[in-house]
Amino acid sequence: MSLTSRQSAISCPGHTRPVVHLGFSEVIQDHGYFMISACKDGKPMLRQGETGDWIGTFDGHKGAVWGAALNKEATRAATAAADFTAKVWDSVSGQALHSFAHKHIVKAVDFSKDSSRLLTGSNEKLLRIYDLNNPEKDPIQFSGHEDNIRNVLFLPDDKTCASCGDDKTLRIWDIASNSEVRKIPLSCGNASMDLVWDGSTLVVTHGKIVSFYDTASFEEIKSFAAETTLNSASLSPDKKTYVAGGEDFKIYKFSYEDGNEEVSYKGHFGPVHCVRFSPDGELYASGSEDGTLRLWQTNVGKTYGLWKWVDDSETDAVPAAERDAASPQVVKVES
Repeated sequence: MSLTSRQSAISCPGHTRPVVHLGFSEVIQDHGYFMISACKDGKPMLRQGETGDWIGTFDGHKGAVWGAALNKEATRAATAAADFTAKVWDSVSGQALHSFAHKHIVKAVDFSKDSSRLLTGSNEKLLRIYDLNNPEKDPIQFSGHEDNIRNVLFLPDDKTCASCGDDKTLRIWDIASNSEVRKIPLSCGNASMDLVWDGSTLVVTHGKIVSFYDTASFEEIKSFAAETTLNSASLSPDKKTYVAGGEDFKIYKFSYEDGNEEVSYKGHFGPVHCVRFSPDGELYASGSEDGTLRLWQTNVGKTYGLWKWVDDSETDAVPAAERDAASPQVVKVES
């Protein structure tokens, strides 16, 4: 097998139960970017994005954490949990700044682009938008879903938001008029969403299908079917490839042009719940039922982060620096 066909995944230890959601910040000058993970152990974690190095744990939830998000500057984090709360945290100090009570499990959170509002979705079948400059103010509410809400996202203009739920629908909402502007049927209720980093394309994973929508018109751009049930997908910033993971434990990389599979890896020991591309497109991260969070190199063979490649066909990737036992471990995965 050639050097370029080997993938050395970085395994990030720390979680003790299934990792169900993850997110990245934007690239921050002089600091790179950051990653947050949500886990059923109730301990969302903040890491350095390029390396997976642990920075801190947000401690305060009393149940599984189902969703997590960072604002673009990574100064704030938000989490959604089974304890019926959504929390906003100071990412530097780790202190909880706000706790917003709900009447049922909160599954998803997202920051507006200017970080002034928080969007939540819950098993109450409601979306809520909280004003973080006036947190005591009653939130804006959106109703229409007929079952639990799984995912929510602010769309790039901050004037609309999207949600998908167990009622097998993707819905687009106009915030100013507090109204539903689009309802799109999906193939199943276990759907997830992601935005490409330039905000132009919404990626929706439902069943064995990955669909791509234009965020300006909400029209479908293209849609591809896989041979296995997928739980999550993410489109690279250059829109050349998309990655996905699902019930067969594998990570897939597909061509965005025609949907053909480019490569797949057996890196997890349980279903893959979430995958996301980094903001620079150099890596993608995955979280699994097996309790692990892994980082994968987009361009295998390139020196980046902890991946340091040498011109030796018998040598695999090695860490760029010495790692201690608590640090991410490099695990060779063959296609």
